[in-house]
Amino acid sequence: MQTNEEHNQPCIENSFLQWSQWQLLDSLLPTGGFAHSFGLEAAVQSHLVSDSNELKTFLIHILENTGSLFLPFVYSACMSPNLETWHKLDRTLDATLTNEVGRKASISQGSALMRVASAVFSEIPSLKTMRDESLKLGTVSFHHAPIFGLTCGALGFDSTSTQRAYMFITMRDLISAATRLNLIGPLGAALLQHQVAPIAEVILEKWMNREVEDACQTMPLLDTVQGCHGYLFSRLFSS
Repeated sequence: MQTNEEHNQPCIENSFLQWSQWQLLDSLLPTGGFAHSFGLEAAVQSHLVSDSNELKTFLIHILENTGSLFLPFVYSACMSPNLETWHKLDRTLDATLTNEVGRKASISQGSALMRVASAVFSEIPSLKTMRDESLKLGTVSFHHAPIFGLTCGALGFDSTSTQRAYMFITMRDLISAATRLNLIGPLGAALLQHQVAPIAEVILEKWMNREVEDACQTMPLLDTVQGCHGYLFSRLFSS
């Protein structure tokens, strides 16, 4: 009986860990991701996106840019989920982002994710310790990509699943924004997500496992459009 209990213990632990991993990707986790449109709202008002076909193209370009610019930070943080690495990545990303709207969105979502993760995943006390120490310093920006990688690494995600998850939440949040902007209906949104998933996987394989030094901007026009978000007369989203 004791042998059976010892054999089943790793299964129980792994199962619980999977519940935590799913919760991290759940849209109900209050990280503020749905307050941002990744520049889609500005693109709509600039007439760059006006129908479902143009939305699909925009989504693919956003995923491409996410892979090239942010995945290296997610990957590095996941591989070394510690305070020193996180702070270094945070400083580097803060200096890399030239779009002030996107920069503020990254800080807003990252701060929310770190606050939620340190409170919810209490079985990993290092998350709360790192957050508290960083708040005391007052010099950490809390950018989203490194914190997402850090959290995934702490929760036991492997690096590939972590990077795929980051691509997934980017696609999920952008399609949600498109639905609320009436560019597409709920059923069409689900169909679009399913259609773009294989393309997202190709983009992931193209940009995954790269060092931070290789991070680059592949879609400067979209970055420029997002930077104009603050000039919109009426706005539904924060970015």
